[in-house]
Amino acid sequence: MATKPPILQPGDTVGVVTMGSPLYPDVINQGIQGLQNMGFKVVVGQNAYAETGFLAGTDQQRASDLMAMFYNDNIKMIISSRGGVGVAGILPHLDFDYIRSHPKIVSGYSDVTILLNCLYQFADLIAFNSLLLFDFTPNKPGYNYDQFFTATSTTTAPRPIENPPGIPLVSRVPGNVTGPLVGGNLTSFIGTLGTQFEIDTTNKILFLEETHAPINTVYRYINHLKLAGKIDDCSGILIGECTNCPTAYQTSYEDLITNVIVPFGKPLMTNITSAHGYYKAAMPIGATVNLDTVNNKLTVMEPTVSTPS
Repeated sequence: MATKPPILQPGDTVGVVTMGSPLYPDVINQGIQGLQNMGFKVVVGQNAYAETGFLAGTDQQRASDLMAMFYNDNIKMIISSRGGVGVAGILPHLDFDYIRSHPKIVSGYSDVTILLNCLYQFADLIAFNSLLLFDFTPNKPGYNYDQFFTATSTTTAPRPIENPPGIPLVSRVPGNVTGPLVGGNLTSFIGTLGTQFEIDTTNKILFLEETHAPINTVYRYINHLKLAGKIDDCSGILIGECTNCPTAYQTSYEDLITNVIVPFGKPLMTNITSAHGYYKAAMPIGATVNLDTVNNKLTVMEPTVSTPS
């Protein structure tokens, strides 16, 4: 089993970094204020407000900010201001051996899921496909916070991952498989295929979601994963939302699932509220989950954080 980071407790210190694209300073400050209003202390990375075109500083600067949070023993959780692009650029500059021996909660989605999966693959650390800094701003659903804090501030296990009331999980291919959870944003993973940082799906349950991509482009990415062997290698598939993904050639996202993903024959569950959607389930990357598409249940089988010994 992967290493569980120490549990997040009231009054803990959170490190804020910008791992990919820049974000407006007022939005960063609003997220910081949201964390502080919840009782957390906040340490802000040196380059969190940086802007170098479509990146928040150089790859080395962003990686240095992230490592500084791991070096600081007072910091219990690290959260990125946003995703965007550029997270893959920091990976060669990270000390995964140090991270392995100094585990912390790391949360994010979108391009940040590249990092989350590398933390699992190279540092044996459970990480969280969950909230970004700008999700700690007013008028966000209580479901999102319930999911986040259940995953990071309790040791409840086993525990179900469930959608909000009225939004059903949809099992499409029957089966019952158990294994580590990997995955996240589809576009982001395509960019790492063929590199030392490509996702390992062997005997894993693969979670995928997407945003702002036409359905023919989503097909291209899914087919790329298939050709790379990532579908054959996985034991089951979880499909999240495709937010703001326009129909292409009269083909919808639902059509793509039915005509392309269902025929893979892997146990398949769809309609998971997550990541770029309004509602955001907390998906613990590296944790053991059970995908039961006979009884339409998705269950995290182990605690995803640890308590002090």
